[in-house]
Amino acid sequence: MERTSTATRTSTATRTSTATRTSTATRTSGREPLRLVAVSAGLSKPSSTRLLADRLAEATSRELAAEDRKAEVEIVELRDLAVEIANHLVTGFPAGALSAALEAVTGADGLIVVSPVFAGSYSGLFKSFFDLIEPDALTGTPVLLAATGGTARHSLVVEHAMRPLFSYLHALTLPTAVFAATDDWGAGADAYAGGLPARIDRAGGEFARLLRGLTPETGARGQKGRDVGERDDLDEGDEVDEVVPFEHLLASLE
Repeated sequence: MERTSTATRTSTATRTSTATRTSTATRTSGREPLRLVAVSAGLSKPSSTRLLADRLAEATSRELAAEDRKAEVEIVELRDLAVEIANHLVTGFPAGALSAALEAVTGADGLIVVSPVFAGSYSGLFKSFFDLIEPDALTGTPVLLAATGGTARHSLVVEHAMRPLFSYLHALTLPTAVFAATDDWGAGADAYAGGLPARIDRAGGEFARLLRGLTPETGARGQKGRDVGERDDLDEGDEVDEVVPFEHLLASLE
């Protein structure tokens, strides 16, 4: 489309260059701090969306620290970038602060993304920001999804809106997501599930384990680039069950 010019694509490609990937690989495989970026699309100050992003980042960092891994956390407030995002959509050129935010997101070892619910989906500001991300820039990046809303009836927005968006961007989304309704911030809310703090701790712990488990040698596809679940215990000469074509299986029913 016209808003993403050749110059912009070149700039984005530069940010995700071999040098950036090498730096990310070093942080993931060695003992360098992991770069954790939390994107908050909250519009008010103070914002429950920003608060949820902060708490998820804290829970993840705490779990990583327990395993002697450090994390450098950066918060990207989309509220402060709203005008620059709109300008980029019509001109194709990101301003300084927006360019830095895009670089932080595309260069992160892990992303925490939190959006308020607007009209049954993520906010327009949230979508507009991620519209500026090149489709392959987040390939394989672990992402923790979260959202806030006025009522728990909007909780499925994470599954029917946010998860498909990051699947399109080829990101690796954590199965566990967090939704916080207005009542969840009160004392005793959601007592059956342990309350919002317990859900935040669970998601942060699982996200930290995902971040620790992904290395350049294994990655999301499993050891040595094989798909997860593929047999790696076969020696040369071992027999492998023959795959029977589906039409042959159906032939016996005729």
